[in-house]
Amino acid sequence: MVYYLKLKLKNMKKIYLLPVLAGLLTMGCSKELDSIEVKPLVPVSNDAEAGTWKLYLGTVADYAVKAPSTSADYTAELATAKSTVAGLSAEQKTALTYWQAGSVARWNEIARRLLAKYNLPPEPNEDGTYPVPSSANPDAYPLFPFANPPYASRALALLSVAQYDALVATWNYKFKYNRNNNGDNLPDYPSEEAVVAAASAKVLKFLFPRSVETTALEAQAQEAKMAGLWAGKNVQTDIDAGMELGSAVADKVIAYAKTDGMGAAAGNPTILQTLSQAAVERGNTAPWKSLDIPARPGMLMQFGNVKTWNFDKSTKEAIRPTAPPAVGSAKFNTELDEVRKYADNTTREQWGIIQFWADGLGSTTPPGHWNKIAVDLLKEANFSEVRFARTMALMNTAVEDAGIACWDAKYYYFTARPNQIDGKIKTATGTPNFPSFTSGHSTFSAAAATVLTYVFPTKQTYLEDFAKQASESRIMGCIHFRSDCEAGLTHGKKIGEYAVARGKADGAK
Repeated sequence: MVYYLKLKLKNMKKIYLLPVLAGLLTMGCSKELDSIEVKPLVPVSNDAEAGTWKLYLGTVADYAVKAPSTSADYTAELATAKSTVAGLSAEQKTALTYWQAGSVARWNEIARRLLAKYNLPPEPNEDGTYPVPSSANPDAYPLFPFANPPYASRALALLSVAQYDALVATWNYKFKYNRNNNGDNLPDYPSEEAVVAAASAKVLKFLFPRSVETTALEAQAQEAKMAGLWAGKNVQTDIDAGMELGSAVADKVIAYAKTDGMGAAAGNPTILQTLSQAAVERGNTAPWKSLDIPARPGMLMQFGNVKTWNFDKSTKEAIRPTAPPAVGSAKFNTELDEVRKYADNTTREQWGIIQFWADGLGSTTPPGHWNKIAVDLLKEANFSEVRFARTMALMNTAVEDAGIACWDAKYYYFTARPNQIDGKIKTATGTPNFPSFTSGHSTFSAAAATVLTYVFPTKQTYLEDFAKQASESRIMGCIHFRSDCEAGLTHGKKIGEYAVARGKADGAK
């Protein structure tokens, strides 16, 4: 077994997700709360061939970027840019330091903060029903969206795909037009900071449509796009081209999101009863039920029908784990006894593992946790923005696929939680409001670790140990049976391998 305190010694200081008061988890919070390093991103390679890499949605030809001006207008732009750099205010210098840490990393961090802020379910009405968040009226109570783990996995996948596709297109036009005034080995036009700002802000405004967030995101995009100019490497037309391109890519990603099936993912009581009855007919003698008071509908009972990125529906069904041990069987009883032992005797070391991986309400959820791990690895590797974005897209599409396939299995088998079978079992971090088999933590973690191992093969043991620890934490916390977690790890690894296959064929060396 891999233990929290042992892993802590392996340069883990940057991976902790510090608890922050909900009131501070806003787009306008102080930059001192940032969890990534502020040192500038200095890529080891400019990845000059990245403009030929395969996009997720469409092709580079879908995005037209006109040739930059080389006339007297450009000469005037250079003079204006030089004057701007010479007259930067203290506030602009602070903003420049912030964004030079890397646009992809910063926007990912912004997304994770939003996920944590919105990872709160609504309180029940007086009659025991629950109010439904509404995209049509996002400023009303309850908060829209409820950024639970499946929602987080989808949000991070959409963001990462937008960033990656936008940067591949940017690299194509950078080297096509080859306008370079600042003397480095990466052409200036279009601006990579601007294209990431436009793509990221537009996708995040779609995902978090409350006016307070859209206003803040727009302000952040306006600041982020200027980083290249303030650093002396861009002129205004570089920025304008990047903003136009990023916006166009975001439109394509949002169009995809509107048809991916998420709109029907919540389901309804009739569907829930149908799913439960189908599981009973397959032999489940103790189907899952909500233990919330009052009982809530199962979380996103139809998320398993959302469109996957790296394989199709038939593959999803083909790799669905086989059924868990039957209630009352010898294997089931052994696993139930294991959970009881943890409930009766949790060590301090085990408690640390449980809390480190809890990722519950008010957190960035397991997908966000793995994004932080990935960002730290990528920062250390000094990847270019486009290669950074590629890794995040590969991982986050795998993580969303893992969530979809896991939720498909959960509501297919409709397995009860340990504390439903034995009411004396007390969980360490609350009881998730959805079926037990398979473990979401395990499936998300194995998929993420598999993709990151492909990118960082020397980190394989470290990443696999981490995924194993995340999985074990759910047994220690009395939330899952061992079969839930072992099946989730196996399932997640298979899912991650589909993303790895895509990576091996996307044209990147």
